[in-house]
Amino acid sequence: MSSSTSEKRQKMDQAAIIEAAMSAMTDATNPAVFDVTIICTTDDFQASYWMDRLSSGVCKSTSSDSTNNYPMVIAVSEDWSSSSGAGNGLGTLYAFQKACNVAKEKYGANLAQELMEGKISAALYHTAGKGTRLAPLPASENNNKPGVKLPVCHQLADGTYEPITVLEAVVRQTGIYASSRNGRLSVFWGDQIFVPTAPFKYTPTHHVDIMCTLEEEPPTEKVWKEKGLEKYGVIAVSGGGKGDAAQVEKVDHPTAMRMLKNLGDIARVGPSLGSFSVSAKMLQALCDEFSSELAAKDGKLDTDPHFWMPLTLPQDEYISLMSQKGVDEQESSSHHARMAKMKDAFLAANPELGMFGSVDVGSNACWWDYGQLKLYIANNLKLSEEGDDADLLRRFFGVTGRTMNSEISGVTVDGSASAFSCKAKSGSVGANATIAAVEAEEIQIGEGAIVVNCAAKKIVAGKGAVLYNLVSESEDGIVAEDGDVVVSVTDTEGSSMLLKSKTSICGGEAWKQVLDGNKISFEEVHKQNRDADVSSIEKKRKELYKKASSSFGL
Repeated sequence: MSSSTSEKRQKMDQAAIIEAAMSAMTDATNPAVFDVTIICTTDDFQASYWMDRLSSGVCKSTSSDSTNNYPMVIAVSEDWSSSSGAGNGLGTLYAFQKACNVAKEKYGANLAQELMEGKISAALYHTAGKGTRLAPLPASENNNKPGVKLPVCHQLADGTYEPITVLEAVVRQTGIYASSRNGRLSVFWGDQIFVPTAPFKYTPTHHVDIMCTLEEEPPTEKVWKEKGLEKYGVIAVSGGGKGDAAQVEKVDHPTAMRMLKNLGDIARVGPSLGSFSVSAKMLQALCDEFSSELAAKDGKLDTDPHFWMPLTLPQDEYISLMSQKGVDEQESSSHHARMAKMKDAFLAANPELGMFGSVDVGSNACWWDYGQLKLYIANNLKLSEEGDDADLLRRFFGVTGRTMNSEISGVTVDGSASAFSCKAKSGSVGANATIAAVEAEEIQIGEGAIVVNCAAKKIVAGKGAVLYNLVSESEDGIVAEDGDVVVSVTDTEGSSMLLKSKTSICGGEAWKQVLDGNKISFEEVHKQNRDADVSSIEKKRKELYKKASSSFGL
């Protein structure tokens, strides 16, 4: 077979996989969701918010059987002893244990047992964190980072439309893996959406499998440098029939090959996405191994350096890698010995699957990350762009036209702009701008601006500006200059404070600074927002929005 024929067939295969994935992700009558969706949040107010929102929305049951507990949504907070948290390793185990307790108390369900028996699939979404690089948007959601809205609307159970949140989009997208993962816990991060170009329906062959984008070429030093693999956590897959894998992190090609010597012939490599799934048996083994830390709510362990790498690398190579992170040799040696002992005992008792494998999502997978302000802007502007990537994004969000569910006949809208669930009497929307849930008498939206959930008599957004959760009843309305980022932070009493930034500013770098136009820093706003009753605040925000809209006759 010629290389051109092979490439053509590969593209046809990828197109078929993308079509199947998109069909599954957008099937409203039979949505692909996990039997159990677990959300790990920052506090109990957020946990309550997400249990209510997802249960009545993206994860709503379509079954007429009232005795069926599934799909089930459980949200828990990470009330760890240290403010720095448990790490995503211990955090996953702790969140699962808390979810099991909630399921037992609320539904009389034994999640651990049903998972062990292969009766259900479960997914856990990590959403805790400050969201510094996305600032100031999470502040406007009172630290409810996964609740950041996107400038595209979806229909609610009552028939109304409102902006979809990042987490809702992630839950809907990742559900395509549910049918392959009965008896497993899947773990995802709450700010990334992707469409695979490799098969998403599969039969697990390992107790742990991790998502990655495997390169087609053999892992030569040239490929390693060209792909910049020294910058990432990398998954390497052996060329044997078992498909065993191992993980290394931020090392050059010679170092990686040395560290991965136990794998033998390495067939493919690629960056890790971090998301993974574990069998119920492995989940139980990890919970047992770290039972003392979980009971004391003490320690901080992440999956990559503390679970997967000591389970897949020789001890000397693990120690070498951890030394680059500043970890003491004795500490690394002791931890590797602990994990090796657990691994040997576990595989002896559970030899039906391998220890660690990969799930390839395809090196050409479409990927949309909303975890940074610059990526939030770039990926949302795709809604108004042309191209295959933009077409897939619009299809995922159910966008069938540039203007949807809107009353803006008096507004001049550029042919490349998008408007969803908006009302306005006059004005204009510039090229490549995207607006959603906007209500105003007059709007003047500049090129490439993004306006989400705003109501005012007049809204003026300069080129590339971002306006978010703003409500005003003043005659002047809302005005933002080119490149401005302006959000509103509301409290339970309905009082609001404007928080400003620039699209050129990284919130993480400016976290402790008091930026022009602000009275306090992003860090101080985060402190003030701690343990905010986000459900009550959202209700109050909607009341203020409706009041403002009604005041100018919309």
